[in-house]
Amino acid sequence: MKTALVHDWLNQIGGAEDVLENLVALYPEAPLYTSLYAPQVMPDHWREWDIRTSFIDRLPLARRKQQLYFPLYPTAFEQFDFRQYDLVLSNKSGFCHGIITGPETLHICYCLTPTRYVWRYHQYAEQENLGRLTRSLLVPFLTWLRQWDRLAADRVDHFIAISQEVRRRIGKIYRREATIIYPPVDTERFEPGNRVDDYYLIVGRLVPYRRIDLLIEAFNKTGRRLLIAGNGRDRERLEAMAGPTVEFLGYVPDADLPDLLARARAFVFPGEEDFGIAPIQAMAAGRPVIAYAGGGALDTVIPGETGWLFAEQSVAAIIEAVETADPASLSPARIRQHAEQFDTAVFRRKISRFIEEKMAKWRSGEVAR
Repeated sequence: MKTALVHDWLNQIGGAEDVLENLVALYPEAPLYTSLYAPQVMPDHWREWDIRTSFIDRLPLARRKQQLYFPLYPTAFEQFDFRQYDLVLSNKSGFCHGIITGPETLHICYCLTPTRYVWRYHQYAEQENLGRLTRSLLVPFLTWLRQWDRLAADRVDHFIAISQEVRRRIGKIYRREATIIYPPVDTERFEPGNRVDDYYLIVGRLVPYRRIDLLIEAFNKTGRRLLIAGNGRDRERLEAMAGPTVEFLGYVPDADLPDLLARARAFVFPGEEDFGIAPIQAMAAGRPVIAYAGGGALDTVIPGETGWLFAEQSVAAIIEAVETADPASLSPARIRQHAEQFDTAVFRRKISRFIEEKMAKWRSGEVAR
């Protein structure tokens, strides 16, 4: 079975790239098609992969400022030729589902979310603090991009969603059904520790939509200790807000993360994520999660059993949740057990079975959908 993989862009590391690593592990001989690739900021071993880029990769500043070329991505992905493949797997949050495949090729899309800056533009622009110039340049293209994106979804034979919320968006925007297969989390790296220290923790890129600003304000008022692990363009603004009980750790090496998570009183998660890998890592380390009741947290946090949910993104709601939560009342072993259902091995098993079933029907001549 000749297989190809498709990914939006390769110039940053996040949850989408964790998924990609696992897809490459399942299909190591498959070439990877993408709009652009910045090898200097990606893992060294990726240089061994067969990566094929579009013309966008050769444009000025594209590898650092991919947003500059949003109107060109549809053309970039449509120009790839997939006639020689039996199966194409697209790993999509942007435009890569818009590839064109013929009737001889099955296209399965692992959908991280319908394109956020196309369908939730005002929220995206506000959360990302887009400048006036960027907003003015993007707006004229949005109607066309929505039309293209909606039609491009019809080219996909099967959608897989990463959470209930993403499945709902696929149904609303693309008018398509989707099967949920949760993203892979390497839970084997983590285990409950033998002591808990007096701090709360958040881990991730410091970007506006994560609402770490609300978290800082809340912990400034309570005087509780908050550790923030990670870097990002919002760090300077957040550090200016932080009181004496809020500490920025910067980048935490992978080897140090399990112990840091295992000793936290609880992991706090104020943003709305499509899924959210870091909370699963915390639960794999036996620690409860205090999260905003939106997005993927609704799939992964069981209130009163593996953590707690708060109903609105506000300082008052965070304070109430932190003050009323009792981490000592929950079982680290039960929390750990819950996290195991999101393990990498589970992801690989489920997605392999899904692909095998759909490919068997495809080859037998049954209707793809």
